[in-house]
Amino acid sequence: MSHAGTRTPDEELSQFRVRGEIPVPVLINWLTAAAIPLLTFFAWRAVRQDSAALVPTFLTISAVLLGVNALLYFVLGNQTLQRRGFIVLIIALFTFLAIRAVEDGSAIIWLFAYPPIIFYISQARVGVIACVGGIAGLILLFSPLGDALFNSPYSTSFRISMIIVLSFEMVSCYILDQSRRRSKLGLLRLAAEFEHAAKHDALTGLANRREAVEQLENEFQRYRRTQRPFSVLLMDIDLFKSINDTYGHQAGDELIVLVAQCLREQCRRVDTPARWGGEEFLVLLPETGSTDALQTANRIRCAIESASVTVDNRTVGATVSIGVGTIQGDESIDRLLQRTDEALYRAKEGGRNLALPAGN
Repeated sequence: MSHAGTRTPDEELSQFRVRGEIPVPVLINWLTAAAIPLLTFFAWRAVRQDSAALVPTFLTISAVLLGVNALLYFVLGNQTLQRRGFIVLIIALFTFLAIRAVEDGSAIIWLFAYPPIIFYISQARVGVIACVGGIAGLILLFSPLGDALFNSPYSTSFRISMIIVLSFEMVSCYILDQSRRRSKLGLLRLAAEFEHAAKHDALTGLANRREAVEQLENEFQRYRRTQRPFSVLLMDIDLFKSINDTYGHQAGDELIVLVAQCLREQCRRVDTPARWGGEEFLVLLPETGSTDALQTANRIRCAIESASVTVDNRTVGATVSIGVGTIQGDESIDRLLQRTDEALYRAKEGGRNLALPAGN
């Protein structure tokens, strides 16, 4: 469990989907399901039209390979392999359609399906590289060198229009894709901030009571499975009302923040320090027995005692009383918290600035 104050990096957020967004593997499967019968149909037409044997053979092989790529995904579940295999196959297919002038040259129009697909299923950088490479390849095909190599049947006006319109589409797809990615990232960042706010205290940045209860329940369920004990610290700032009355509420707030900072510094990464309410704090110590828990409590207590804040040129310090409870047998969380709270009360009654273990 990480301490409060951490945020999810944009790189991690971008891996998540927003509601309504089509997952890339699903989209590729849909496109594959649509492409296989289309390729089969055009292969059949090529045979009927007595086209060169290369055309129906290539179209048929492309359909088969797309099917194999989809089957490998279903078997292996490897999204990267599926995406890369699909990209390689459609690049080869569109290149063949353009060079061979399939369907009397009209099949080259399928190139317009390439930019939106490549930008959606790939990173923006990959999409830009693929589109720039595609335009460069098209210009080469329409150049005198392309005519000499492939004897393309396209007219001059068609070539000019094709390059201009396809370039316009690629630029438009890039702009729209960037807008989509920014909007998605903004939504995910906002959702992460709302989630963080729902689980953390606004003043201290520590986990709030709701999050602490959830983590307690998770640790309790782990204890029931593994029988590895966990401990809880309940602590209260001593004479907090007097501090507020003497120095003002600003001093009280700064002391609460000071205690929270000490908890972060003294707790392990696996621990969960939380603001339990007001000037009261809770610390969940996973896989920690009573002896280690009491040592941790005293270390925290000493760290807080030695710290201070400055308010209106006056140094203000605080101490805490701590109850230390360790899960026992088949007791419930409520019973553990009750025993720990009783230990906290005894620490208060015993002179404050104490850490006492809970009784049975």
